[in-house]
Amino acid sequence: MAAPTSTVDLSVALITTPVPIGHWLAILPVAHCITLGAVLLTLRGYPRLQAWLAIPGLAALALIDAALLAKVVAEGPLTMVMGRWLPPFGIAFTVDLFGALMAFTAALAALAGGIYALADIGESGRRYGFFPLLMLLMAGVTGAFLTGDVFNLYVWFEVLLISSFGLIILGSERQQIDGALKYAVLNLIATTLFLIGVGILYAAFGTLNMADIAAKAADLRGTAPLMTLASLFLLAFGMKAAAFPVNFWLPAAYHTPRIVVSALFAGLLTKVGIYALIRVMVMLLPVERQELSPVIALAAAATIVVGALGALAENDIRRLFGYVVISGIGNMLAGVALGGLGGISGAVFYALHSMVLMTALYLAAGEIARRGGGFSLSALGGLYRQSGGFTALSLVLFLAACGLPPFSGFWPKVILVKASLDLGAWWLAASILVGGFLTTIAFGRLFLLAYWRPAAIALTPSGPRWRTGLPLAALTALVVGFGILPEQLLALSQSAAAGLADPQAYLHSVFPVGGAP
Repeated sequence: MAAPTSTVDLSVALITTPVPIGHWLAILPVAHCITLGAVLLTLRGYPRLQAWLAIPGLAALALIDAALLAKVVAEGPLTMVMGRWLPPFGIAFTVDLFGALMAFTAALAALAGGIYALADIGESGRRYGFFPLLMLLMAGVTGAFLTGDVFNLYVWFEVLLISSFGLIILGSERQQIDGALKYAVLNLIATTLFLIGVGILYAAFGTLNMADIAAKAADLRGTAPLMTLASLFLLAFGMKAAAFPVNFWLPAAYHTPRIVVSALFAGLLTKVGIYALIRVMVMLLPVERQELSPVIALAAAATIVVGALGALAENDIRRLFGYVVISGIGNMLAGVALGGLGGISGAVFYALHSMVLMTALYLAAGEIARRGGGFSLSALGGLYRQSGGFTALSLVLFLAACGLPPFSGFWPKVILVKASLDLGAWWLAASILVGGFLTTIAFGRLFLLAYWRPAAIALTPSGPRWRTGLPLAALTALVVGFGILPEQLLALSQSAAAGLADPQAYLHSVFPVGGAP
C-alpha cells in the first residue's frame, strides 16, 4: 500500500495500526508514580504502611525506567501517542536516550532518598504526606524527562513544583516557610516566563510537538521570532536551574527542609531545568543556541566561580552544598554553550553524575549532623575519630565533587575542558579549572574542621543505621563506579548528545509514516 500523504490518511494509518507493547513503557513510569501516589494518599492514617509500600514502589519505578532505557538503547527512540491522536495534534510521550538516562538516574536517587526517609521522616511527616508528595514529585520529574510536547513539559514542571512546595514546608517551621517563599516566588516567575514562551512558540509554529518544531524551525527562521523565544527559554530555564545571576534563591531555600528533601531537590530539581534547556536549545533551536553561546558561556563561567566562592565562604554545611549545586550547574551550562558532541556529551555526563553525587552529599550532611550534633562548621569536629568508615565515604564524595580522579566528577570536566580548548575558549576552560580548585579548598576546609579537628565536646559514638547507611553507601558506590569504569556512561552520553544534535531518529519515532507534516 502506498504511504499516506494527507493528515487524514496518516490518522487512519495510526488508528488502525496496533501500538507495540513495548511502547507502553514510555508512559508506564508516570502512570506508576501517579497511581502509587493516589494509593498512598488514601493510606494517610497508616503512616508505617505508607512507608513500606512506597519503598517497593520506588524500586519498581527504577526497574521500569531500567527496562525503558534498555529498550531505547536497543531500538532507538520510541513514542506513545495519547488517545491515538496523530502528532502534532495529540499528546505524545517520546523517549530518546537522553530522556531515558535522566529518568533512570532520577529513579535511583529517589529510591535512595525514600530509604533514607524511613529514618529522617517521622510519623508526623508521613501523616502530612511525605511519601505521596514524593511520588507526585517523581511523576513530575519523570514526565518532564519523557514528554514529547513543550506544553506538557510546562505541565510536568507545574506538577513537580506543587509537590515540591508541599515537601519544602513539611514540618511548618519558621525557616521552612521563609525558604518556601523565596523558592516559590522565583520559580513562579520562571514558570510565567516559560508559559509566555510556550504561547509565542505556538503562535509561530502552530504546534507544540517537539519533533514537529524541530522539523519546521529551519523554514520559519526568517519569519518567526526565534531569538526572542530562545532568550525567554534561556532565562526561564536558567532561573529554574539556579544559574547566575538568578541563583540566589537556591542557597536560601535548600537548607530549610528536612535533609532528605534537600537531597532530592539538589539531585533532581535543578537537573530538570538543565534538561529542558538542553532539549529546547540544542534540539529545537540549535541556530539560536549558537548565536547565544557567548551569553551562555559568560553565565556558565560566572555560575561556576560564584558557586565555588559561595561554598568557600559558608559555615553551614547545607548552604555550602547548595553553592556546590550552583557551581555544578555552571559546568553543565558550559557544555550547552560549547555545543557539538564534546560540549553536549560533557553536559549530559555531568548531569547524570550530579544527580547521584548531590543526593549523596546531602544525605552525608544528615549523617554529619546526626554524628556531630549540627550543621555548623564552627561547632563540628572529631568525626574521624568517631567513624573511620564514614570519614572515608565522605572523602570519596568530596573528591568527586571537586572533580578529582578517579571518581565520576573527573571525566565530564575533562570532556568540557577539552571541548573549550578545541574551540579556543581558554577562559571558559580556566573557569572550570578555577572552580574545581576553589571547590577543593572549600571541601578541604570542611574536612579539616568537621572531621580532622578534635571535637570541642565529647561525642557519643553513633553507629551506622541501615536506613541511612545503605542509600549513602549505594550512591557512593555509583560515584566510584562511574569514575573507575566510565566507558559505558561516556558512550551513552555521546550517543545521547548525537541524538540531540541530529534528531532524525527522534522525528522518525514520532512520524513513522510519511515523515513530518
